[in-house]
Amino acid sequence: MLRDKLNEMKAASAAKVPPETLAIMMKAKADLAASGIMEKAIKPGDRVADFSLADAGGKMVSFAALRQQGPVLISVYRGVW
Repeated sequence: MLRDKLNEMKAASAAKVPPETLAIMMKAKADLAASGIMEKAIKPGDRVADFSLADAGGKMVSFAALRQQGPVLISVYRGVW
């Protein structure tokens, strides 16, 4: 199941992070959750306005065009590591 795989990846990643860094990351996560920001986040099934963004290769992609092909999963990543 996807949730199990993601939990495995999370645990493997956490094992590679120094404890002091992990503590900072976990505090930041808790602070964000306590801020109420998650109540404002887009949730599965929510409708969003049309938009266009560049994909990972720099090509512009229209949300409306993707939606015409079926359900759309939006994944946001932090950029170049």
